Amino acid sequence: MRGRYRAAALLVIGTVLAVLAPTLGSGGEAGSTVGAGAQAAAPRSATLVIEAKGSTYVPATVTVGGGGTLTVVNLDTYDHTVTSTAVDERGEPLFDVRVDAGTTATVTGVENLANGRYDYICRFHPFMRGTLVVEDATGGVGAEPVAFEQPLVVPRVLKGTDVRIPVRQAPVRILPRGPRTMMWTYGGDYPGPTILGRAGRESRVTFAHRLPRRAGPLTTHLHGDHHASSEDGQPTTNLIRRGSSRTYRYPLTYGGRPAPASFFFYHDHRMDRTARNNWRGLQGMFLVEDAASRRLRLPKGRRDLPLMISERSFTSGNALANPFADGPTMHGHHGTMSFTGPGSPPDDHTVGSHVIVNGRYAPYHRVSATRHRLRLLNAAPFTAYNLSLSDGRPFVQVGTGSGFLRTPVVRTEINLGPAQRADVVVDFTGLSGQDVVLESVPAQDERGTGSRTAPIMQFRVGRPARDPSRLPSRLPSPKLVRAPAEVSKTWTFDLGGGKRHGTFWAVNGKAFDPDRPDHRVRLGTTERWRLRNTSDMTHYVHIHAEQWRTVSRDGNRPPPWERALEDTWRLDPGEYVDVAARFLDHAGPFMIHCHMLDHEDHGMMARFDVVR
Repeated sequence: MRGRYRAAALLVIGTVLAVLAPTLGSGGEAGSTVGAGAQAAAPRSATLVIEAKGSTYVPATVTVGGGGTLTVVNLDTYDHTVTSTAVDERGEPLFDVRVDAGTTATVTGVENLANGRYDYICRFHPFMRGTLVVEDATGGVGAEPVAFEQPLVVPRVLKGTDVRIPVRQAPVRILPRGPRTMMWTYGGDYPGPTILGRAGRESRVTFAHRLPRRAGPLTTHLHGDHHASSEDGQPTTNLIRRGSSRTYRYPLTYGGRPAPASFFFYHDHRMDRTARNNWRGLQGMFLVEDAASRRLRLPKGRRDLPLMISERSFTSGNALANPFADGPTMHGHHGTMSFTGPGSPPDDHTVGSHVIVNGRYAPYHRVSATRHRLRLLNAAPFTAYNLSLSDGRPFVQVGTGSGFLRTPVVRTEINLGPAQRADVVVDFTGLSGQDVVLESVPAQDERGTGSRTAPIMQFRVGRPARDPSRLPSRLPSPKLVRAPAEVSKTWTFDLGGGKRHGTFWAVNGKAFDPDRPDHRVRLGTTERWRLRNTSDMTHYVHIHAEQWRTVSRDGNRPPPWERALEDTWRLDPGEYVDVAARFLDHAGPFMIHCHMLDHEDHGMMARFDVVR
């Protein structure tokens, strides 16, 4: 049906182990049987165990009778959820329960389900998947296909060398029905306006803080750009106080030459408040054009779509949910920080129930049956999306967020973690009258924390049209720095502290201290750094300041889509990635951190200084 989409069934994994309560027969007594040849009634209650070994649901498929109950016992050392991938008419999961480590919980909503199979995941660790089978129900609630009811909003574009953006609270239409959602916005919209800069020409962007007093000071980081330390959105200095303004100066040059064409984004970067401020809406996109990109015959104009993908949760009145209300308690300060209570590391995950694109839940977009360029950005605070198209057609990736690849790469899936971007071309030729859904699906080689399963948005393909675009065989990829053979600095990402005194996310065993430089590098030199993940969770490591080359992944040549400039890398447990950059133009302090924003807020950030 047009405008509707039913998510594909998830892969069922895990070891089967039945842990079921006794079956009640027609007489109501435990252990009674039904007549010869008749099928046994489904159990009135069932138990699901989360095992510590591999964080798995056991059994992988569990059956319960209509009106029955499902109990979950969490034997793992991590908090988990049991969350239905099927949704109701509001887009909310049919059931969703958080089960803290070492506790037991009943999954509410199961007793109201109609007959059927209901796949579920852990919202915090989406690689965990299972299936609930409901039998013998006489009615109940079933899955509602996701309706793509509202058109995609393409953010307005601000051009010119001087741009002014008020930062203010405003109502935003995110859900298709009911009240608008009050957000903290750049310019009254979420996401904020897309800023278009010209390489080699300084872009000056002024942010005027007009948010309520409770917002506190703000700071803005242009993610991926090369600029002075004072313009970097420092987490504790050069802050924008309420009622004041600050102008950031972005030269859009590198080593005195125009910067390469890029797809950046800007967002708040306030220490201890980054997750909260981004969740409330302080995010926007920034495109950089250079002379070479303008000469390419890639899709342009209405066929060039920047897409910011993220997620949020809402109250029954469409207000933005506040996952930070009962957050962890911080002890100490700066380098001695540690956290206790609910949501302490490693159980700090800000996730949403609804996936949104350019600020709207499940939007549709009308396209002609031609090639389109999609600039894909994952702006979620925690979640990864493994992007695919519902009819199996490929993406042709032409770039990362930091520049073009040398040659296009054809991919049927693109896994993007928080802050990662991909510049792709999709050809809708021959699909007139059809719908194609952009979705997040389980990865074929899923490792680490995993990626979410959800429909994201729908393309409604119209008539053919003249298409002057072309797919180039070679692209104007920026020249990559020659990497030294020796590693100058290793950055290790892991969990620090303990239950007694509190935990924190650590870089090289330490929590972030804005006054402590953890490495110094001389301006004009080239260094090779190693990023190593020794924790049990995936991290997405972002480095400020320079144009970074991926040298190797686990000692091997990086995959084709990582052979260009990058600024954020996926690190699954046990992985290491070598990167290299030449430190040019700007001295001063810069940051390296995990872009899972709760991890950043809870200590997984370090400072390095570029010195003259």
